[in-house]
Amino acid sequence: MNLGRKDLAAMAVSTALVAAATMVFSVFIPSTRGFFNVGEIMVYTTALLMGPWVGGFAGGVGSMVADLSLGYFAFAPGTLVIKGLEGFIVGYLARLGSTGVSKTQWRALTGVGGVIVAAVVWWIGTSYYSGEMELTIGLPVTGYSSTTINVPSIFWMSLAVLAFLLILVGGLAVDPRVGWTALAVLIGGLEMVTGYFLYEYFVLGIGIAALAEIPFNMAQVTVGLIVAIPLSRGVAKVIGSRARVMGVR
Repeated sequence: MNLGRKDLAAMAVSTALVAAATMVFSVFIPSTRGFFNVGEIMVYTTALLMGPWVGGFAGGVGSMVADLSLGYFAFAPGTLVIKGLEGFIVGYLARLGSTGVSKTQWRALTGVGGVIVAAVVWWIGTSYYSGEMELTIGLPVTGYSSTTINVPSIFWMSLAVLAFLLILVGGLAVDPRVGWTALAVLIGGLEMVTGYFLYEYFVLGIGIAALAEIPFNMAQVTVGLIVAIPLSRGVAKVIGSRARVMGVR
């Protein structure tokens, strides 16, 4: 690992963005007392843009800072390791898959990735995020505001179809490596979901009740994937030579 001044600056900024994204938006789920946040968006965006080391540091430290700021002190040590590994895995795999694969294989991966993402969005959205929920927006330093919203199942069905089409079109018409990038994010997300289950089960002593949090963590992965891939590509085009995401130079 050879980090220069620009990398350290990017690491600091990315860490702050991960923390802010994790704290600023959450959806409370009354049935499980769990909540959904959008921190994964910045974890994945950082990893795709800046690579495994910066992505791992920002993902782990930024998410841990959010836990401490929100009062989830028991989760902070686990978050440092789990989210750190998540960012590292996504950044490493995304760059590992940039060479040595034919366009036909890339397109096949794109189709598979699109189907997986759409299926996850459909299942989790209609099963766990439909109906009445409490939406909270704000930061600890500025205060929170909350409101109750009703999310119909058709919203998640439509989002699933849209996610599939975006990944498919992106892979076939824009860049065939979109499929591999989506797969890299899913693998990193799987580590996060598994890591939190094991941490809650063995370290926090929650036991089998830790299973209830799996769908919500999977939802964070899915939303992070849908937003982070186009966001990272757009940012890469703007900032130019420093970023290397999905072949953008």
